[in-house]
Amino acid sequence: MSAESLHASARELLEKWSPAAGPEQSLRQAMLAFLGASPRSCLREHVPGHITASALVFSHDEREILLTLHPRVGLWIQLGGHCEESDETVVDAALREALEESGIADLEIEPQLYGAQAHPITCSLGVPTRHLDLLFRVRAPKDAVPVRSSESTDLRWWPVDALPENAEVLL
Repeated sequence: MSAESLHASARELLEKWSPAAGPEQSLRQAMLAFLGASPRSCLREHVPGHITASALVFSHDEREILLTLHPRVGLWIQLGGHCEESDETVVDAALREALEESGIADLEIEPQLYGAQAHPITCSLGVPTRHLDLLFRVRAPKDAVPVRSSESTDLRWWPVDALPENAEVLL
């Protein structure tokens, strides 16, 4: 759709999100200020940093979570990535990324914000930047079989209570 609709959806998600007081509340306020400073801050072209969209993909019974071994950061993380101008909302971007990176059809996304994270990273821009990540809960259908994409070194289900040591996931 456009940078404007992505920006508006990010702002609305953050305004409706009510994290507990403390670090998450501070991050929420910082992200809202960041959005207020740049109308194109949801797109990767925004070099100082940009909003990204992530999906915590749970098995149908929520006993397992699908993680990708990210080739650039070398950690097991949730699925997700950059918003594209073709995405109408950040929720749409998170679902698109989950579908692309998991190969699983019929994923169901919860449209409210689950959490947020900020990461310094050298992404596809090739220069140091910051990802301001909006996270969403996603449920896979029963017997879903993930298919690793070219964006991943490995992709697998992990028990929620037994994540790998080199996992960086907000549960």
